[in-house]
Amino acid sequence: MNKNINMKIAVCVKQVPETKSVKMDPETCTLIRQGVQAIINPLDLYAIEAALELKERCNAQITAVSMGPPQAVSALKEAVAMGVDEAVLISDRAFAGSDTWATSYILAGALKQLGGFDLILCGERATDGDTGQVGPEMAAALDLPVITYVNHINKLQDGQLKVSRLVEDGTEKLSMLLPGVLTVVKEIGEPRLPTFRGKLKAKEIDLPIFDLDTLKLDKSLIGLKGSPTRVVKIFRPEIIRDCELVKAENETQAIEAVDAMLAFIGRSL
Repeated sequence: MNKNINMKIAVCVKQVPETKSVKMDPETCTLIRQGVQAIINPLDLYAIEAALELKERCNAQITAVSMGPPQAVSALKEAVAMGVDEAVLISDRAFAGSDTWATSYILAGALKQLGGFDLILCGERATDGDTGQVGPEMAAALDLPVITYVNHINKLQDGQLKVSRLVEDGTEKLSMLLPGVLTVVKEIGEPRLPTFRGKLKAKEIDLPIFDLDTLKLDKSLIGLKGSPTRVVKIFRPEIIRDCELVKAENETQAIEAVDAMLAFIGRSL
């Protein structure tokens, strides 16, 4: 890549509950985030790494953007400690309960206000929702091209980005005119650790907060009221299995175990 290329990159990150700390509100069917141990979405770390690698290959500036409660500042500071240049928090109680469509609308509004991004990077999906929808929906809201499941960024030349993406039977090689949106997978590169200098910068950085008044969004398109999807019921599925233990401690028992297994498979067909 040409070292003289100037590029503005946005990385969308999310703070999610630590896997063992996930709790749901049975009344609203939404995640309980208050008082729950939270971490930066593990899959967003790969998007940060992809942005940092691009920064090393060309003259790029990276802005991390996150929507969430005030405590999501810690996720953004972790991104800064890894090497991100700037960070912005999108936070307002009016945004609570937003589904992926409303979230994408809010993020798109923030990115429009920040302006001028050549590339927007997202993780493959968030571990708390597991939908993988926000990246493509945000691209639609911004009227930008999108490539998902990117595992390698090959080349940037004359405003065109060439990448490879994972598909079921291998990889595809695609090109995209910038500006655009990419969602990346783990194969993009192992996330680096925060540096001491980065941690000092993160400690001192002043993060701007964009709220509803700042973004001037349509109130009918945000929060629970602006979310076209609903979680109508949550429950823990009961796992019931009838098990049969067959010991095979010698050759005779091994033959009997195989016969028993074949008989069981036959009954199941």
